[in-house]
Amino acid sequence: MYRVDLNSDLGESFGNYTIGMDEEILKYVSSANVACGWHAGDPMVMEKTVALAKEFGTAVGAHPGFPDLMGFGRRNMAVSPAEAKAYVKYQLGALMAFTKSQGMKIQHVKPHGAIYNMAAVDEALAAAMCEAVYDVDPEIIFMGLAGSKMITAAEKTGLKTASEVFADRAYNDDGTLVSRKLPGAMIKDRDLAIRRVVRMVKEGQVTTINGNEIAIRADSICVHGDNPKALEFVKNIRKTLIAEGVEIKSLMA
Repeated sequence: MYRVDLNSDLGESFGNYTIGMDEEILKYVSSANVACGWHAGDPMVMEKTVALAKEFGTAVGAHPGFPDLMGFGRRNMAVSPAEAKAYVKYQLGALMAFTKSQGMKIQHVKPHGAIYNMAAVDEALAAAMCEAVYDVDPEIIFMGLAGSKMITAAEKTGLKTASEVFADRAYNDDGTLVSRKLPGAMIKDRDLAIRRVVRMVKEGQVTTINGNEIAIRADSICVHGDNPKALEFVKNIRKTLIAEGVEIKSLMA
């Protein structure tokens, strides 16, 4: 029996600005990565997202990013490991207040955007974030790009890990994600994306942007919730995986 977690980045609205279709997406995913107020989200959005996740039985993870609301956390910043560690603690603590008030526990931490991509290849940065998580709660799972420095660092720190793959992103030959600035970075063909996901889960393989085959571990599949076709996409991925004999379960279920 195959098993995988289906996650989405949610709680990314801010003030009067609505991003994504959280209430609908939450019905189909098993885990939610909730923005912690720095790259997106605000206290009201965080509270609502956690409450909705509880209502739908969806596990909650913290989604900390750079303090870059204008750039949606997707711009690289020069930060020291000590700063990165404090940033993660601060954001994790903020979300933890909302989960605790709902009688929930934080299942995992998944860094967001630029800090995620930087930590995928920078073990010192990755280690700092993992240490932050371990210091707050060593039972929290660290979710990072499959095969990246984040997974290595988390294992060295003593955290449980979840290797993440992306339904709608192209891969380089070294297992990193193709930059969004480059053509072909996003997989826009729904059927192709779903075929790739099934193969990653059942065969542990993915075809890179250069046409090469690389090994990949898929504990959790990310479906971005901020594009117009996200709902249709996540519905179809879930339906196809179940039809292929893959069980959809949160990481701690």
